[in-house]
Amino acid sequence: MEQIFEILEQNARATPEQIATMVGMPVSEVEKIIKQAEEDKTIIKYKTTIDWAKLGKGEVWALIEVKVTPQRDVGFDIIAERIYQFPQVYSAYLVSGAYDLAVLVRAKNMQEISSFVTEKLAPLEQVQSTVTHFLLKRYKENGEILQLPKEVGRLPITP
Repeated sequence: MEQIFEILEQNARATPEQIATMVGMPVSEVEKIIKQAEEDKTIIKYKTTIDWAKLGKGEVWALIEVKVTPQRDVGFDIIAERIYQFPQVYSAYLVSGAYDLAVLVRAKNMQEISSFVTEKLAPLEQVQSTVTHFLLKRYKENGEILQLPKEVGRLPITP
């Protein structure tokens, strides 16, 4: 059954018929497994990875490390939920290390990210500190290489 999910993770457009052939199961069984996984949120979303830079859409991404004060009986969950509700937040993770949360945000420009941090994130009562890292270039996303390395046009060395 895991094979079905691995196939869908690599190619969300794979049809139940294609998957059934690949895993050696009846199509009806594959369809049943996929439907159940969609209903119970094992499959959260089907997604396409797009290199927006190739389309001329300039977005600014930042990874923000957030140090927070956990709350009794709920730990980090309540503040994490408050943070991930902001529309600028693309992803949010509880992490180990010097900071508690890693928050990936995207906006039209650096000013929008700055405003988000200074006006919405930092003022939250449980937030102790933040460190913002702007992403300068994306090489790989969702397991996909965005830009293939350029071939070096060197001449061979001869003795």
